[in-house]
Amino acid sequence: MRIVLTGHEGYIGAVLAPMLTARGHEVVGLDTGFFAGCNFGPTPPTAPSRPRDVRDDVSRADLAGADAVAHLAALCNDPLGNLDADLTYDINHRATVTLARAAREAGVPRFVFSSSCSLYGVATGDGMLAEDAAFNPVTAYGASKVYAERDVSRLADASFSPTYLRNATAYGVSPRLRADLVVNNLVGHALLTGEVRVESDGTPWRPLVHVEDIARAFVAVLEAPRELVHDEAFNVGRTEENYQVRDVARMVAEVVPGSRVRYAPGGGPDPRCYRVSCDKLARTVPGWAPRWTVRAGVEQLYAAYRAHLLTEADFRDRYVRLKQVRRLIEDGRLDATLRWQPAEPVRAA
Repeated sequence: MRIVLTGHEGYIGAVLAPMLTARGHEVVGLDTGFFAGCNFGPTPPTAPSRPRDVRDDVSRADLAGADAVAHLAALCNDPLGNLDADLTYDINHRATVTLARAAREAGVPRFVFSSSCSLYGVATGDGMLAEDAAFNPVTAYGASKVYAERDVSRLADASFSPTYLRNATAYGVSPRLRADLVVNNLVGHALLTGEVRVESDGTPWRPLVHVEDIARAFVAVLEAPRELVHDEAFNVGRTEENYQVRDVARMVAEVVPGSRVRYAPGGGPDPRCYRVSCDKLARTVPGWAPRWTVRAGVEQLYAAYRAHLLTEADFRDRYVRLKQVRRLIEDGRLDATLRWQPAEPVRAA
């Protein structure tokens, strides 16, 4: 297939693009470049790339001849989403719908949207949440995914087939590492400081999934028969990989020698607390085969951090999405609406 992949230079995209290419697909990447240069390890292999802001730069020519759009581009987590709630809705919701509409008008038959389990927000009761559970988002990021799914679904018809992948909280090594994800963060703190620092009281539940398994879910859905995935939502992860944060912290302390769990003073329960069932994806899509467990991911992160000589400066700054975007704004390279400015001032040493 010829696949247009938005956000191909991000945390998931840097893993998904080479995975698609390895399976013989032609990938064209569209990315605005917020995280160019935020590499972890060697420069990642990339697909043919076009600099694009999905809000206003994607043209019909970018989509012409494509068999599918895999849409990852977004403000990617709650802290970054809270930078400006309206920007989050503009990029994550409105631009997603505009892109889906443009894809349909260009004759692109498939559209796979990177949604999130964050749209479940605060769960009521102790049961596992399947895809028909009520939405209860507590952040602009989570709400933007609800609205995007709703409005893209309205475009579904006999010639345009969207699918919504509700990713669990990601973890694991990527060429575009993120240190602002809970497992990645706990392992980094443990290695650099000897403390597995937990900011909450450790009780919140999180469904967790390795970034490579998210990429495998995209591949499986893109290659699945249309009738199995048409206008369907799928939770992405393993049902058995729902953990309380304190359990993950203990796991990290077991893997990283000499580290111990430390709870931040005054840390209360995080309102984002839910467990999800991922059985539907495994039951519906034959090609879906997750390979990672959280324990194996912790071991992978620890080994990679050591091998690439992770520094505290990079961990606290370069690999934190909110800090990278704020730096670009402070340097005058992005304006307040997160659009690139023509002149790029040279940063002071």
